[in-house]
Amino acid sequence: MQFNNLKRKTENRPTTLLGRGGKRGKTSGRGGKGQTARAGHKARPEMRDTIKRLPKLRGYAFKSYQARPVIVNVGDLNLLFSNGDAVNPKTIVLAGLAEMSASKNPVIKILAGGEVDKKLVISNCTVSKEAKAKIEKAGGQVK
Repeated sequence: MQFNNLKRKTENRPTTLLGRGGKRGKTSGRGGKGQTARAGHKARPEMRDTIKRLPKLRGYAFKSYQARPVIVNVGDLNLLFSNGDAVNPKTIVLAGLAEMSASKNPVIKILAGGEVDKKLVISNCTVSKEAKAKIEKAGGQVK
């Protein structure tokens, strides 16, 4: 082994250069004058302003956690059910007027569209005033 073949255990660290030609000099990586030259500067991202305004522009329309009722008209019940039948969400699903939602019977609202001339016994459904009047006039009942 000769003296000129010896190598250091760790490499030499390059000295930080100063001035115009170096890596840290003049503004030392702080850019130009103004806000960007000051200590603790933090320019707010432009996209942030747009994102912050979006909910207000949309009108805070949050999704409701309540299930919307399936609307069924009295005329449809008149066609599919016979005299004295019990009408509830389960029988309405079986008749094909509504579908199961997440393996549960849906919320049903009965409206007064159409005419009814059969005695129907309605339970576990919300019924409008006009629909209730039509059903009771035909001899049915709402429980």
